[in-house]
Order: sequence, then structure tokens, then C-alpha cells
Amino acid sequence: MNNRQTRIIAVANEKGGVGKTATVVNLGAALSLTNKKVLIVDMDPQHGATRGVGVDVEDSMANAYDLMTIEEQIPVQDVILNTRWKGLDLIPAHVDLAGAEVELINEPGRENRLKEAFDGVVSQYDIILLDTPPSLSLLTVNVFAFAKEVIVPCQTHPYAYAALEDLFDTIDTIKEEINPELDITGIVATFYDKRTRISQDILEKLKTDERYKELLFDTVIRGNITIAASSEVGKPIVFHRRGSYGTKDYMALAEELVKT
Repeated sequence: MNNRQTRIIAVANEKGGVGKTATVVNLGAALSLTNKKVLIVDMDPQHGATRGVGVDVEDSMANAYDLMTIEEQIPVQDVILNTRWKGLDLIPAHVDLAGAEVELINEPGRENRLKEAFDGVVSQYDIILLDTPPSLSLLTVNVFAFAKEVIVPCQTHPYAYAALEDLFDTIDTIKEEINPELDITGIVATFYDKRTRISQDILEKLKTDERYKELLFDTVIRGNITIAASSEVGKPIVFHRRGSYGTKDYMALAEELVKT
């Protein structure tokens, strides 16, 4: 391990279908290929990131819910799984995570359960990437309370672009009331299709909007059926199809992120 401070990065968007989970899985895998030790933390009860790295969710498997529960919280080391790929570890999710919302609703300090669970473990990784539910929830607040950075995938579509304002307002509130260290590192344009006017227009808006333009990554994730196919087989695109556009885009994004 190097002596650089661990980067704790939430990948978030309150709108679904923008490539959030695909970004967690494929960016995490790409970063592992740049000799970074990466931990993916799946905090979405739909457990897409867990499946995306080839892990089948089983009821007997220790998972992120066990870090959040009140009665029998277990050590984070007991929840971390090694994936098939060197330098890429996982804390899996489970549908039971949805129940953590109800269990924690009246608990003091409930927004810091995740942060507290990671005490003493963070320094083992260069980068911790956290997937979030596609809505503002107590799970999302826990992620934001723990993270230091946020990456925002934005589908190049008008609905996704319009949803950015609410997300930015939410992050501002979290920064003000819970975690003053939280900052937005960048916006990633996803599902870009240069053949369509809509994609072109939204990318241009991201490049020119005063609130977003300085945050926009140069790398654009092009719409690519191979990314979806890689998710189906539980293999990040950088390992599934080395020569694909998806691999080129996520490797470029990883290299850009490392430089920020």
C-alpha cells in the first residue's frame, strides 16, 4: 500500500437508469487495473453491483445489512469478499438492506452507522466506491455521511439532466448538516450517443451550465450494449471485452479520476 489517503467515493443519482451501478462496477474494475486496491460497497437493496462482479446473493452470506443492523452488527472484515480479480474486493448487498431503514429510524446517530462500521479498515484500500439506492433514503444518507467525494453519473437525456439540481441541493444539505468534508468530484455523462440530437444537446448543456461545467469529466461513457451484456454474466466490462468501447471509456475515466 502507498501512503496516500484513501479516497472514499459515493456514486450517486436520485434518478434510476443513469448508469450508476454500471459506473461503480466498471470504474472499480478499471481502477484495479491501474494498480489501485479497490473496495466496492453495495448499499443498494437491489444488489446490482454485487451481481455485476459475479457474486450470487445468498441468505447466509454476510452483507451490508449486517453493518447497519442494531442487534448483531458484525465486524466489517467479516463482510468483505475477494472477487475473482486481484485488487477488487466487495461488500455485497442483500434485499434485507431495505429493512434497515425501518430498524434505524428512531436510533440516535443513525446516519453514521456505516461510517462507524468502517473504523480501522479504510486505510487498507486506495479507493472505496459506494453504490447507492436510486432515491434519497437513510441508506443514501449513511453513504454521504461516510464518503468524502461524490461522482454523479448523468444519462445524456433531459430527465436525467433535470434531476441533477435536486441531487446537488441534497448534497449541499448533507455537507452543511452532517458531513462538511463531502464534495462533488465530478459528473460523468453516460449513455452518450453521438448520432442523436438529444445526447448532443444534453452533453452541450453539461459543458456550458455554470453549476456543472467545471465538474464535468472529459471522459464520456458511450451507450454500449456490451456493458449490459457484461453485467448479465457478472463480469466487469474491462475483463469481459478488453477491446470494447465500454472498456476504453471506463479505463479513460479511471485514469482521469486518479489524476484529480
